[in-house]
Amino acid sequence: MIQRRTRLTVADNSGAQMMTVIHIYGSSKRRFASIGDVVQCVVKKAAPTGLVKDDEMVKVVVVRTRKEHRRPDGSYIRFDDNAGVVIDSPKDKNPRGTRIFGPVARELKELGFNKIVSMAEEVY
Repeated sequence: MIQRRTRLTVADNSGAQMMTVIHIYGSSKRRFASIGDVVQCVVKKAAPTGLVKDDEMVKVVVVRTRKEHRRPDGSYIRFDDNAGVVIDSPKDKNPRGTRIFGPVARELKELGFNKIVSMAEEVY
């Protein structure tokens, strides 16, 4: 469950290191985001040589959450942190970085984020 003002770690090499959620896409009244949802973030800390700079607004897909996510077979998946990957646009769904760090949930493949899943180290 990701909500506004939640800090996300970055799971790619786009240059951002820490982000804060400012909007959850889907509805004006939507309060929480989970795995596979697109959110708008502000970059709070970034590497000086990266593609993304400090205070830049970016679109991010959530790839890991601390809150467990129920799968259709009845099992649950839960991660150690809240993390996201910076993307170009919600329509293209292409990541801005060239590498993905850490595990990602396999629900991303069903939602059309095939490039992120193929670049990830592990898929759970």
